[in-house]
Amino acid sequence: MSKKESIIRAAAILFARRGFENTRMSEISRLTGAAEGTIFYHFKNKEDLFLAVLQQFRQDIMTEFRRYLNEMQFQNGMKMLEGCLSFYLSLTDDMEDRFLLLHRHDAYELARVNEACKGHLEAVYNGLTDIFEKALVKGQKDGSLAPMDPRKTALIIFSMVDGLARLNTYELYNAGSLYQELIAACRRMVGNQQPLGTGDENDN
Repeated sequence: MSKKESIIRAAAILFARRGFENTRMSEISRLTGAAEGTIFYHFKNKEDLFLAVLQQFRQDIMTEFRRYLNEMQFQNGMKMLEGCLSFYLSLTDDMEDRFLLLHRHDAYELARVNEACKGHLEAVYNGLTDIFEKALVKGQKDGSLAPMDPRKTALIIFSMVDGLARLNTYELYNAGSLYQELIAACRRMVGNQQPLGTGDENDN
């Protein structure tokens, strides 16, 4: 790992646990063993370092999702949607510090005055919403999901699963224990439920 990468990793932990305002560059220096001058060689100020952390998080989470989707063979769009929901919740456990950073208010306060920060946050959420939208479009094509506006529905579904993830982030409730209820709610919302007598009579 390069010195720059170690600085980003250490900064991600401190920003997540202490917040942007309460993290000092001297703490990052102490944690990484890099002189403050070295940190400022790579990043012009604390905001610049924070943006690098957000950009790295965006790359990491999308890389993990691409790997997951490339490895899986989904029977239909509904199965893809369910798989993506499950994988998202597992990522919030595997990337706990980074999701804590994403869920802190600090990032959104900075985004109000920093267009680059706003852009990184939008890219993270748009990228994740795109994944759920692809599952919905796939399901509409294969008949496993009902007709709907895929983008708006993807936003609603993402809001639901990210809301559960925040319960984990703030240690308020074990989101995993609500997984089955989440899946059931999504099935009711988007499932292609035909009226009795209109489907295959051999289906049970």
